[in-house]
Amino acid sequence: MFKNVFALVVFSSALVACSGKETEVEVSEAADSAIAAAGGLCLDAGPQTPRDISSVLGLNTVSFEMAPPAAELNLCNIHTHTNAEHKGPGFSVFVNDTDAGGYACNETADLTDAELAPLDGAFKGAKPGDTIEVHWVHSSCPVTPGEGLGSCLTESCTDPLLRVEAQTFLVVNDRSAADFTDFGYGNTVLSGFHQAKAIPTGTGDPVEFRGSTTGPSYNQSNCSPFKVTWSVRPMCMKVDMASLHLWAESGNVFNEKKSHGVRQLVTAPELLSPIE
Repeated sequence: MFKNVFALVVFSSALVACSGKETEVEVSEAADSAIAAAGGLCLDAGPQTPRDISSVLGLNTVSFEMAPPAAELNLCNIHTHTNAEHKGPGFSVFVNDTDAGGYACNETADLTDAELAPLDGAFKGAKPGDTIEVHWVHSSCPVTPGEGLGSCLTESCTDPLLRVEAQTFLVVNDRSAADFTDFGYGNTVLSGFHQAKAIPTGTGDPVEFRGSTTGPSYNQSNCSPFKVTWSVRPMCMKVDMASLHLWAESGNVFNEKKSHGVRQLVTAPELLSPIE
């Protein structure tokens, strides 16, 4: 999550440095507990992300104030990951345990040859047939949308309430699919807050929980220090590849022209918040 995987040192003094090896993606809860006992998990960190949103299980007791609705915060960043970092009812196909792994939409195997037809353009790191998870990041700081974590913070507002609205898309070569530019920024200001033009609806009630930032530089031994309220939609939506190219070509304020890698699923209950 976020360009450069939130590696802004000036805002990362609280980063937890933990020892031990990264646990496997689908490791059992018993194995996770054994690793925790051996000191391999970041047990001093707050709840981590991504997670399986179908499970409410969580033993991490670190709590923090939930962020208000996105409409009461400033949009500060939009970016994508290939594949889904979270696992959900509509994106449960495990890809692999690398930075390019994660989960794919369940309908991937049913795509037609036309939907899978290659389409070159400005947006890199994803192609028809791929799954992407998109994050609309919102901050309580008085900020304007921009590139990376720096756009969500200021020198006088270094510990904001952060909310991420997340939607997983199945990328297709089909003009009748969702147009990603409809979900961009477009200098939209509503009630004094910077907002996306729209955030997808119709893909199920979002699952809301406490977590962290994501991205491939973090794992269950090296945790993110940031506190984030997540709102993750449970089903996939098809998006037109041509519209992603157009978003990149249009010079979006986020300077996003390539989809990012994934952080592997957090499975240790000690690192997950209970979903209420």
